[in-house]
Amino acid sequence: MAYVRGALRALVLLLVAAVAAITAAQQLGSDGPWWLELSRYLPYPILLAPALLALLLALPLGWRWIVVAAAAVMAVAVVAMGFEWHSRDGEGSTFRLVTYNAKAALALERPGGVAALIREVTAQHADILVMQDAGGLRHWRAEDKAALLAGLPQVFAEGQYLVASRFPLRCATAQVDTGGDQLVHVRCSVERDGSAFDLIAIHFESPRSGLLAARREGFDGIEPWRRNHEARLAQSRALARALGPATRPLIVAGDLNAPESSAVVGSLLATGLRDAFASAGRGWGYSYGHTLRPAVSFLRIDHILVGPGIAVRDCFVGGAEASDHRPVIADLVLAAPAGG
Repeated sequence: MAYVRGALRALVLLLVAAVAAITAAQQLGSDGPWWLELSRYLPYPILLAPALLALLLALPLGWRWIVVAAAAVMAVAVVAMGFEWHSRDGEGSTFRLVTYNAKAALALERPGGVAALIREVTAQHADILVMQDAGGLRHWRAEDKAALLAGLPQVFAEGQYLVASRFPLRCATAQVDTGGDQLVHVRCSVERDGSAFDLIAIHFESPRSGLLAARREGFDGIEPWRRNHEARLAQSRALARALGPATRPLIVAGDLNAPESSAVVGSLLATGLRDAFASAGRGWGYSYGHTLRPAVSFLRIDHILVGPGIAVRDCFVGGAEASDHRPVIADLVLAAPAGG
């Protein structure tokens, strides 16, 4: 009996130590080895399983062991899984910005897909809508496009991007050199109630090919995954360099294809931007994963980043019906202009 209890203690300690190590590494090592970056894309049941097993094994060992194992479960649920809980008060008139990787072309292929996308967008009552993978809209019927953008008279659409606004809007596509390729994005100037701010719509390279290589090819897939991650990181660093010193409030919105703890997002946060959900969200705010095998959203890879001069009143995600990405919605407050 003593041998069994000793083995249980050792196994619980091993599981708790492994959970603590991966949780700490994910938070502290933003630009770590390939396996660390890969771990950020794991479905959270895989991360929770060792902690839950430790808790189960700790039950016959007494309350101290149960507390230790329960702390490991909480560390995964709160820290590794990115749980947020913020107050939602503040002053100032808000405007609502929605970023959405809509997969508009795929909506045409699904029965009811266009109607679902229109329902999702109109339900969010956006003042500014930023869409990626919206190139398929050019094949929609005119009445469907009009329904999607109802109430948003200012529209810019080029390539995969669409930006629609209730406020005066001036946009143009721009490119930055990533060290081999050109990252195409949209830069806009938005005016609201006598104030102006800059808005960048962005879509970084998808991790899909790298993740598939790692899953299907094992160690042979490490190099494709590493190249895939480095391409995304090069895009982020190139955009961060191109932002330069901010002369007025800035918003970066889009599908960054990376969680906040990744160096991909970290490169942009290092410029003084902050993540809207991490500032004012509640819960996990996952925007992707519901169309994959776990059938639940488990990644927060779509982001709204805001700079000084913009407060975040609220941030949350929308529904999962219309696209394999949920929209991210933020209620923002723009600081009054100096002397205003």
